[in-house]
Amino acid sequence: MVEWKTISSLLLTLGPFLVPRLYSYYKASQVQAQTSNVPVRPVPRYVQYAINILLVAAALAIIATFPQFQPENIFTTTSSRLHTPIDVLFTRLTALRPGKQLTDFDNALRSRLASLDARCQYFAYGPTALAECPFCKSDEPATFFYYTLPAIVYPHLLNLFVLGLATSTAIAGKEGGRWRTMAALVGSCLAIADCYMVGAYDWKGNARATRSTDLDFFYWRMRTIRGIAIVVLDVGLAGLLWATSTNRLLVIPVSSAERLESVTKIMEATRGRLGAVGMIRNVIVRDENLRKKAETYWGQAGEIMGEVMEEKEVVEGIRGALESGRMNVTTIEEEAMRFTESIFATSEVSSTG
Repeated sequence: MVEWKTISSLLLTLGPFLVPRLYSYYKASQVQAQTSNVPVRPVPRYVQYAINILLVAAALAIIATFPQFQPENIFTTTSSRLHTPIDVLFTRLTALRPGKQLTDFDNALRSRLASLDARCQYFAYGPTALAECPFCKSDEPATFFYYTLPAIVYPHLLNLFVLGLATSTAIAGKEGGRWRTMAALVGSCLAIADCYMVGAYDWKGNARATRSTDLDFFYWRMRTIRGIAIVVLDVGLAGLLWATSTNRLLVIPVSSAERLESVTKIMEATRGRLGAVGMIRNVIVRDENLRKKAETYWGQAGEIMGEVMEEKEVVEGIRGALESGRMNVTTIEEEAMRFTESIFATSEVSSTG
């Protein structure tokens, strides 16, 4: 098994090269997000479904690491040492059992924990492998690894299913689909690394332990590490989905085809509204009662606006704006002229077409 010293030295060696590059990559993505003119938006509802799935899976994975959901370690339960005699060990365990009776599982363990190698394998592969494996032998330690392999892979397979569900286009759309390959790759690498660590573990290392504090409860430690690794992966993917779907990170610029489609939809909607306004106008003009009501309304509106414009406060306000330069009449006239010319130009093009 790879020791922590090796991992720490590797991190110290590669860290000065990786950290600046990761930071530069992050800053470049931020600059791209700012220059791509893509506004930040709320999380789409379908992406929120995927994020919820990942967070629920992460919560279940972290709950599974709690001591209440871990298999019992009879050595810690009875405060026994590695070399505690088998009779003393199970006498202590009997005193803790309901009704002072050992279970069938306890009796199966008792028949297998007589030797030192069996106890070391208990710490490496867990109680179930020793008590229930029909083909495992202490002199063939690889058999215990083969027996525990399905239990090691099972949580990763469940998590791969969750990752696939959360990154499917049917649930998360294209925002989730862009991370599908990466999520599957990281989840698979996590499973392979887990199997490698268990398979390469030196299970005989506990034979040299002289005190209880020196014992390495590898099986229980790996269950905790496995759950935490799954939590980090799921929460990290949920964070990526949130950041990318809201255009805060790794923004993909809108393509020309998408822009053209968006503008076309806006123009079609505007044309539909203008057509509806024109139909209403035709109805009003053709109907005598409606036409009279419209003429009356606009006549009253003109009178009201005329009265408003003649009020002292309004006149003084307009005069003050003109004198202070806040209202430039020449600029307003030029803008009105350009607007009028653009309308007539559009009308001429439409009539010509």
